[in-house]
Amino acid sequence: MKRAFNIIFLIITTFLVSCSSDVYMYSSFHEPATDGLRYLWSRDGIHWDSIHGTWLSPKVGKQHVMRDPSIQSTPDGVFHMVWTSSWRGDRGFGYASSRDLVHWSKEKFIEVMQDTTTVNVWAPELFYDDARKEMMIVWASCVPYKFDKGQEEENNNHRLYYTTTKDFVTFSPTKLLVDTHFSAIDATILKRGKDDYVMVVKDNTRQNRNLRISFAHDAHGPWTKPSETFTENFVEGPTTVKLGKDYIIYYDRYQKHDFGAMKTRDFIHFTDITSEISVPSLHKHGTIFKVPKHLVNKLIK
Repeated sequence: MKRAFNIIFLIITTFLVSCSSDVYMYSSFHEPATDGLRYLWSRDGIHWDSIHGTWLSPKVGKQHVMRDPSIQSTPDGVFHMVWTSSWRGDRGFGYASSRDLVHWSKEKFIEVMQDTTTVNVWAPELFYDDARKEMMIVWASCVPYKFDKGQEEENNNHRLYYTTTKDFVTFSPTKLLVDTHFSAIDATILKRGKDDYVMVVKDNTRQNRNLRISFAHDAHGPWTKPSETFTENFVEGPTTVKLGKDYIIYYDRYQKHDFGAMKTRDFIHFTDITSEISVPSLHKHGTIFKVPKHLVNKLIK
């Protein structure tokens, strides 16, 4: 009976995916982030289901973890992924690529911070810059005594950096993306239109640990002063999906062990829709991206 039920469930699930006009995936991991990459999928960007299994085990970095997996495709159909490979000690991040989200290239460690006092490289995030035809990678690093300390200790005073690449072989010199004048991590960039960019970023100062918004006319900046927060405290790992005229910003409510979500059309006014979303338990934050329906069918099978 159980086997028959599983077969029926698989047939129904596959049929639903094949009928969908838009299929979304959400890269994920489970704590303690040592088992590897996990996936969620959704037809509507609101209700999510797990795809069973892990799809790439971490092999690079000092601690061999895979946290904050960010996946973005390029026009040639290749999916690129970067991730946090250690809590401390790494001056770079992990990288791999795939055409089907099943078979991944050999993992590489990409060093991006030259300063030997760098504490970490956290939450690398991919953004495909269609204006420049290249990939932009944004992350947070702490370099003690480099910036005004503010309210954080020197080993927790993060700023946002970036590099660019067209082939993941050669990379532009690392640059500071923006000095937020507070400890900032978990930045994600999206493009709304020509010369119209939005960044969702976490204010990582102890009394806040919430999300803010910045705007720019170029992905490289300059970026506006971050807005006041639009979320509760103790959240991280934002990712944004566009549904119709609305943008949905998901975030990890790590103390509550679940996800929250805000809806907006202008990134100025927000509506809390946490009660409307469903994300399976145990999953942690990654990024949302679109995929061809047949790839999801293959993963589910």
